[in-house]
Amino acid sequence: MLIQDKVIAITGGGRGLGRAMALAFADKGGNVALLDLNQADLDETCALVKAKGVRAAGYLTNVAKEDDVITALDAVVRDFGRLDVMINNAGITKDGLMIKAKDGEIVSKMSLDQWNAVIAVNLTGVFLGGREAAERMIKLGNGGVIINISSISKDGNLGQTNYSAAKAGVAAMTVVWSKELARFGIRAGAIAPGFCATEILTAMRPEVLEKVTAPVPLKRLGQPEEVAHTAVYIAENDFFTGRVVELDGGLRL
Repeated sequence: MLIQDKVIAITGGGRGLGRAMALAFADKGGNVALLDLNQADLDETCALVKAKGVRAAGYLTNVAKEDDVITALDAVVRDFGRLDVMINNAGITKDGLMIKAKDGEIVSKMSLDQWNAVIAVNLTGVFLGGREAAERMIKLGNGGVIINISSISKDGNLGQTNYSAAKAGVAAMTVVWSKELARFGIRAGAIAPGFCATEILTAMRPEVLEKVTAPVPLKRLGQPEEVAHTAVYIAENDFFTGRVVELDGGLRL
């Protein structure tokens, strides 16, 4: 796919990885639709994208709400006239041990609210974004690409029962969609980043950050721009589908 003049929708597009991907596609001449919960972040990223000479628009969207996703993507197609790439990037964490015990006594448990909140955004949100994007791509008849952001945690990470389950589900859905949607000219791929230099990690104390990076063979965090480069690669390479790119500096959980 040539990115020039294509329309790329990105959930969680207001900051972090979403913003980096928006700017990377803008550098290639793509027009960007940003879906996010934070209006200030949307406005800031839209301004950065427009400064590169392409179109950008923001849409307040809760990806865990079906009506929000439908309304937002209807608006994207109405405003831009097409939808070529859908990037399901929005995600949250609510970490905690499934069961925490001391001296045989239960201290705490991961709450159902913790489980439901993460599954709703990180798994259901990806499902809704992928389903609604595929419907519009089929109707428009131009094919397209769906890119899902999974995580290294898909293979299981201590303290992340909810997040790991969601990200493993994202990876599995990507494979399913690649098989189901190929006949419509729609490809599906995923990226599983390791620890990246987003706002959450870079705000950590230096000693904590050192512990995070120590097991990484490359001895550093990934950069949002490196994840964005991978998203552009998936979109541009017409023979890429049904695979998850592990972008983790060699780290294996």
